[in-house]
Amino acid sequence: MITFVQVLDFIGTFAFAISGIRLASAKRFDWFGAYVVGLVTAIGGGTMRDVLLDVTPAWMTDPMYLLCTGLALFWVIAFSKYLIHLHNTFFIFDCIGLALFTVVGFEKAIALGHPFWVAIIMGSMTGAAGGVFRDVFINEEPLIFRKEIYAMACVLGGLAYWICGLLGLEAYLCQIISGSVVFFARTLSVKYNICLPVLKGE
Repeated sequence: MITFVQVLDFIGTFAFAISGIRLASAKRFDWFGAYVVGLVTAIGGGTMRDVLLDVTPAWMTDPMYLLCTGLALFWVIAFSKYLIHLHNTFFIFDCIGLALFTVVGFEKAIALGHPFWVAIIMGSMTGAAGGVFRDVFINEEPLIFRKEIYAMACVLGGLAYWICGLLGLEAYLCQIISGSVVFFARTLSVKYNICLPVLKGE
C-alpha cells in the first residue's frame, strides 16, 4: 500500500525537480546538465537528512526519485515554450516542493523516534537544502541566505506540525496543515515583501 507520505514525497520530488530543471534551462544547460540539477534539487535535502539520521538515503533503495526526475525533465521539454513565458512557474513549483519535503522530513525524524526540535531541523533541511545545491550548481546566490522567508517557512511548518500533534489531530491533518503553513508563509512573504532583518556590517 502506498502511504500518504510516499505520495507527498513523489509530488515533492517532481515539483522540486521541475524547479531545478526550469532554472537550468534558463541558464542554457543541456539535457543531462538539467537532469543533474533537477535530481540534486530533488534529493539533496533528503540525502543530508538521511545521512544525519544514520539511514540509507531513500534514492539508493528506490529508483522512483531518478525516474521522477526524468519525468520532470521530459515534462519541461514538452512544455518548454509555455514555461519560458510563465515567470511564476519556478516559484510555484519551488513552494510546493518546499512544503511537501518539509512534511516528509519531519515525519521521517518523528518515525525514527527523534524529539520535535530535531524533526523541525530535519524537515527544514529536507525542504531547503536541495534549493541550496540547486543555486550553487547554477552559480546563483543561495536563496536561503537572502533576506526572503525561505527556510524560516519550513521552521514555521514544523512548529505547526508539532502543535497539531499536541492537540491530538490525526497524522494526515498535521501533514496538510504543516504543508499549508510552509506554502502560505513562503508565498505571502513574497507577495507582501515580508523579510527577515538583514545583519548589517560596519
